[in-house]
Amino acid sequence: MDMDQKTHLRQTFKQRRRSLFESTWQQANVAICQQLQDSLLWQNSTTVLGYLSHHREPCLQALLSAPKTWGLPRCVGDDLAWHHYQMGDRLIPGKFGIREPEATAPLIDLTTIDLVLVPALACSQTGDRLGYGAGFYDRFFATLPQPVTTVGIVFECCFVPTLPNDPWDVPLDYVCTEKRLIKIAQELSQ
Repeated sequence: MDMDQKTHLRQTFKQRRRSLFESTWQQANVAICQQLQDSLLWQNSTTVLGYLSHHREPCLQALLSAPKTWGLPRCVGDDLAWHHYQMGDRLIPGKFGIREPEATAPLIDLTTIDLVLVPALACSQTGDRLGYGAGFYDRFFATLPQPVTTVGIVFECCFVPTLPNDPWDVPLDYVCTEKRLIKIAQELSQ
């Protein structure tokens, strides 16, 4: 895969996010949270890994008070450590300026995870995800002890027919936008 192509696409999708009016961004965040809450995926899950919005990513803050066991990521070297999080727990700026749990917060048991809400710059109809290029999530998915349902979270303007992918890219199971929750056809993502 041509890295310049991915770099160009990252800039394109960052610009699409930045160009959303504040009110549009807020409404889309509410709609994404509602799409998730209305889904059986959400209703049947007890342990959810989420993220804290950074650089105008879709914000899932409204979901964090739901009665779930929540995990939030903390960057440790080139990997993600997942810590328990409850509303009100202290968060500190991490490696990329993203708020994250303190190192002393209890770790999540990875065998209990039902659902991973995955931040992305863009997602495709085939389940490919364009992240920021550091590979944190792909490495994390490769270490999971069992298959876990993954949902890419993007705005509709960043949901596209196709994206370039590399052999190590792990396809998503679903994509959620402010307009819909899409199950990725397994024959496409195998």
